[in-house]
Amino acid sequence: MNLRAEALKIMEAALAAVQPEAAVRQALKDLRPQPDGKLLLLAVGKAAWKMARAAQAELPARISSGLVLTKYGYRFGPLPGLTCLEAGHPVPDAQSCAATEQALHLVQNLSGRDTVLFLLSGGGSALLEKPLVSLAELQDITQQLLNCGASIREINTIRKRLSAVKGGRLALACAPAHIFTVVLSDIPGDPLDMIASGPAYPDSSTCAQAVGIAQKYHLQLSAAAWDLLRRETPKTLANVETHVTGNVQLLAAAAATACARLGYQPRILTTTLEEEAQAAGRQLAVLAREQSACLQNQAFICGGETVVKVTGTGKGGRNQELALSAAAGLAGLRDAAIFSFSSDGTDGPTDAAGGFVDGNTAASLRQAGLDPALSLRNHDSYHALKKIGALLHTGPTGTNVNDLSILLLKKSAQTESCCRCHN
Repeated sequence: MNLRAEALKIMEAALAAVQPEAAVRQALKDLRPQPDGKLLLLAVGKAAWKMARAAQAELPARISSGLVLTKYGYRFGPLPGLTCLEAGHPVPDAQSCAATEQALHLVQNLSGRDTVLFLLSGGGSALLEKPLVSLAELQDITQQLLNCGASIREINTIRKRLSAVKGGRLALACAPAHIFTVVLSDIPGDPLDMIASGPAYPDSSTCAQAVGIAQKYHLQLSAAAWDLLRRETPKTLANVETHVTGNVQLLAAAAATACARLGYQPRILTTTLEEEAQAAGRQLAVLAREQSACLQNQAFICGGETVVKVTGTGKGGRNQELALSAAAGLAGLRDAAIFSFSSDGTDGPTDAAGGFVDGNTAASLRQAGLDPALSLRNHDSYHALKKIGALLHTGPTGTNVNDLSILLLKKSAQTESCCRCHN
């Protein structure tokens, strides 16, 4: 089996381990709604459809009504008794706002004996939205944040303050009903107030932090938006119970198990990777060369979410950029590969989950008439990797627990020049 085939097997096994159904069912064993109260379901995020289906299977005939809101293409069919809607991601659109109004209507006029089963996964920041500025301005600010290299925590600190449903405000809209939240985490460290911008969790960020982030990245904001950044968000919520069911640690552990089955000695280097994508790719390539004389097959695993500061006009995603940036460092190295992918199946605004590179990639790009360095400067990793068949595709996975970047090294890994030196 070649390295690409092994990479695909590892990716497939890791994704299978973090499908939300089993985790949701386990979490729901702790749910004790009032016997005479209503149980409403609200599922939001890229994994919302699968989470809702699992809840229906675990609580047959118990859910009164509900709404599922997910990304375009992530609805896998009808769910009996539930309204299933799709909206924009990563930038909210008019359908995000319309669907959110339906969600708010669903939870209005509830009593203290009612329960809202809130199933939340990554992507909810764009999908669940009732902006406090115009939608056009919110879309512009969102795009600025996505392009400037801000971390997901920084992005969501800003987004919370520009929305009527983020930063704990959805929980206030549901009060006095009890909210039982089941979270599939897509942020390293599982910060519950940051996942999907924490619509049903007390906000730990401050106004001063929000203003500082806006100033740090020189965001272009209206006077109204600046004023909103200075308004505080809810810091306590009395009607919320939250359970985390899946995260990048589980994804990394599953990948390690799959690597071991293929004969690799796996090492999880981190599950909190948050640096710049190109830097992360170069570092993995350096590690590949440092370990190229290894006496056993090795797999180095990094989980998390890198960032990209977009300055060019190309197309790509953080995982594709990480992979492409590693190609030069791997050049000429035999039996070594680096691949990186998003667990939701969508890396940036592309149809690819990520990319795969090995010691031949840099040469293949040049043979195809491409300069890897120029593609990186233009942030055009998608077209570069596509031209040589180095993209990874999964389609919508129905889950979302961050990204994995993995270096595979065979014990025979060495540069061609080193081979010649030993002849």
